Amino acid sequence: MKAIILARVSSKEQEEGMSIPAQIRRIEEYSERKGLEISHRFQITESSTRGTRKEFEKIIQLIRKTKHTIALVADNIDRVQRSFKESVILDDLRREGKVVIHFYRESLILDKDSNSSDLMRWDMGVMFARGYVLQLSDNVKRAKDEALKNGIWVGLAPFGYLHILDNNGEKTISPNQTLKYLISQMFELYATGNYSLQTLTIKMKDLGLRSKKDKPIARSQIESMLKNPFYHGVMRTKKGFFTHKYETIISKHTFDRVQDVFASYNKKPHKPVAAPFVFKGLITCNNCGCVITPETKKGKYVYYSCSNAKGNCKRQYVREEVLLETVSGYFKKIQLPEETIQEITKYLRSIHENESHFHKEHIQDLQKEQAKIQQRISLMYDDKLDGIIDETMFQEKLKEYKERQYEIVEDIGRHEKGDEAFHVTANQAMNLAKRAWDLFESSEVDEKRQLLNFVLQNLKLENKKLLVEVREPFNLLIEVGSCPKGWGRLGRFRTFDWGSIAESVKLISSLLVA
Repeated sequence: MKAIILARVSSKEQEEGMSIPAQIRRIEEYSERKGLEISHRFQITESSTRGTRKEFEKIIQLIRKTKHTIALVADNIDRVQRSFKESVILDDLRREGKVVIHFYRESLILDKDSNSSDLMRWDMGVMFARGYVLQLSDNVKRAKDEALKNGIWVGLAPFGYLHILDNNGEKTISPNQTLKYLISQMFELYATGNYSLQTLTIKMKDLGLRSKKDKPIARSQIESMLKNPFYHGVMRTKKGFFTHKYETIISKHTFDRVQDVFASYNKKPHKPVAAPFVFKGLITCNNCGCVITPETKKGKYVYYSCSNAKGNCKRQYVREEVLLETVSGYFKKIQLPEETIQEITKYLRSIHENESHFHKEHIQDLQKEQAKIQQRISLMYDDKLDGIIDETMFQEKLKEYKERQYEIVEDIGRHEKGDEAFHVTANQAMNLAKRAWDLFESSEVDEKRQLLNFVLQNLKLENKKLLVEVREPFNLLIEVGSCPKGWGRLGRFRTFDWGSIAESVKLISSLLVA
């Protein structure tokens, strides 16, 4: 009788462990003793439980096409199957006389005349194999749950992270230093609200962000990354959210700002228009709160008026040139004399050294506390295994420690960003202020809108008059410009959130070229 021999392992690791050659040797010796002529050899590396078993299907098709009875020989039952769904297929072929099944280790031969005792042995063998699989599955689930509770990511590292070995030779993941800056830039750009997903995709392509296959990142992947909390320290899993222990790429503050932008886009979808307008969507009516909308008259003049969506306003039209004139006054007010700029820069330089020392000391203290908490978690886990503390106490204390670790990660991020951004960003902001109006006049409409968002906020229209608020730190520049030299409140520059201002300065920096 001709025979098909089957040797199978579930993974490459088992294959490298010489499991298949050992199976083949035993099966060949067995076939020779039984007088079987081997016509086909199948050496399979695939799970017996996951998805479609392609190689197993090939064996079944081969048996069905064979005109005469053929033997299927395997080392043992679990090399062929670990569930009852294959039993139905094989049993049908057995009863039709298409196949005789040989299980070497169980000394079990099944043909169309097999008695109930042998069939019962087959069913029992499958049941034990299935029980083994279920036990493995339970162990894997428990290991994954423990890993998540300890801040360990299970699975492939998110884009922008690499699998590496730490100093102790343990597997961990760490940001790809080449991609870290680009991903941070991507979040910061989108957080400004001046980019749609489409324009951000184009921008990131220009900046050089590419996939693992060295292709430009797709819009869908960028959206997925912007919504993934892993980059600020939180793992999103089917079990819920867990704080991870790895280095973060952005702060939670930046992540939250990005989600706010997504929410605003969902509430107010942006529809394409025939021509861009400088103030479109940036001004609201001070009377009713509705958006001030633009329209073109006589083919060239742009007028703005309240959309009157609530029916409370009488529409009054204002020429775009009038609004631009008001804006120009604020831009020109922040253009300080070179002498004043130098005075402010000198002051910032004098305090930067102390500020930097302050940030570094706090970062070191926070890192020490982080390490101490992680050590306590490890010791507490050992106590749980030894029965010193129960599961309830362990979970309560673990939650407390993890919440504090999450706070520490955020604090470290704030200090790192503050130290990096304080002095450099301040000077960039001063230089931008010095050239703001010239840049505005010479820019395209999209760039004008970015500058307006960067320097001004809460634009409102009341009786044809534009009401304006100036953002930090430009509001203080206007105050400084109106005061005599040696003004006593210069120290307020020190209190600004230069880290947040840095995110917008990076966006506008391309306009400062030339």
